Amino acid sequence: MVKLLPERARVVIVGGGVIGCSIAYHLVKIGWQDVVLLERKQLTCGTTWHAAGLIGQLRDNQTLTKLAKYTAELYLELEKETGQATGYKVNGSLAIATTDGRFEDLKRRADMAKVFGLKVDVINARACQDYFPLMNIEDVIGGVFIPSDGQANPIDITLGLAKGARMGGAEIFEDTLVTKVNHDGECVTGVETEMGTVEANYVVLCCGMWTREFARNIGVTVPLHACEHFYVVTEPFEGVTPDLPVVRDYDAYAYYKEDAGKLLVGAFEPVAKPWAMKGIPDDFCFDELPDDFDHFQPILEGAMHRVPSLEKVGIQKFFCGPESFTPDNRYQIGPAPELKNLFIAAGLNSIGIQSAGGIGKVISEWIRDGYPPSDLASVDIRRNMPFQGNPNYLRDRVTETLGLLYAVHWPFYQYETARNVRMSPFHEHLSEQGACFGEIAGWERPNWFAPKRTEPN
Repeated sequence: MVKLLPERARVVIVGGGVIGCSIAYHLVKIGWQDVVLLERKQLTCGTTWHAAGLIGQLRDNQTLTKLAKYTAELYLELEKETGQATGYKVNGSLAIATTDGRFEDLKRRADMAKVFGLKVDVINARACQDYFPLMNIEDVIGGVFIPSDGQANPIDITLGLAKGARMGGAEIFEDTLVTKVNHDGECVTGVETEMGTVEANYVVLCCGMWTREFARNIGVTVPLHACEHFYVVTEPFEGVTPDLPVVRDYDAYAYYKEDAGKLLVGAFEPVAKPWAMKGIPDDFCFDELPDDFDHFQPILEGAMHRVPSLEKVGIQKFFCGPESFTPDNRYQIGPAPELKNLFIAAGLNSIGIQSAGGIGKVISEWIRDGYPPSDLASVDIRRNMPFQGNPNYLRDRVTETLGLLYAVHWPFYQYETARNVRMSPFHEHLSEQGACFGEIAGWERPNWFAPKRTEPN
């Protein structure tokens, strides 16, 4: 028997990835049972299904760290609540440093973690190898170990959240394409689908990399762009045990994760490859992108140095798939400024699985209360400027931002890409005087002036 779409719902969620299912789950938890989730194909298709499933908790401020900690706690209990296996295990995470600058950065992050309530250990190279015996430590200075981090199966996590949402009264419809968000010019009124119209008080767009263009059709700016994202999975080999922690080798732009006796090696390479500049194919679902071994080869060579056993192990799978990234590597969540009662939850910058629980919680409470439950200004979609929705701007910027996820972090970093968007009438004159420009809200303005006969930079 075909299940019919309801004519009305309190909240309609567009998108059945891990974020959409988490929002549905959390809405029913606060007592909003009249919730409908619509997915164009099948749950998890698009990007959720191929995520690596790393569950790290330390973020760059206390609010986002609390949300990530909540996500980890939720995943620990989700299987007990729903009966749906999640593949979640607490095996810890280890970040290593091969330069003094990186080790200093990791120690600062460790101090932050302690302030934010995370247990963390700063360890030497030998201790790093004790945690991950496959590791070559000849150039490792030290590392930081967070024992409460872990990993999970992204598909199972999503299905667990979906099951919990259904148990609470939400309705989920797959193979239901939303063609339009209806509004009266000021406020959303519902959605149009191929199966009919659903009126709604609130609409939440969590369509992943589709969100930008879908929102653009109703005059809403959501700055994000898809990039190609790579990992390889090896053949099984000795020494890859279930208790191995997730390892992040930031200086080599690589991470390592045990995967059923195999080793998954992924990357956040310094110069990314934007994808789908002419649009995402309509039938894109559980699809993969063409291999680009030349692009991944430097990462793999570094991986063979870090884990020498890889030189003798075959590769079972070379994977390339799309992930969406934003101009500042921060989420795009919250109420759209252009339309009342339209919420956005997208642009997760490849940390959607480890962010989903917290985002589902804050979006549901934000909808209920009309204001955010904590200080979310750094990820509030209202921080953006309209020009940041320009595809050319985004294409240029995300080539840089993906790699910055594994770069050494410092305050007031100035992006090198997608610059000179807004310049004052005095720009050329200031440049002639040796101005070194920074950018804020697209505007180029002098940070300082270089001394005479010194090249500005």
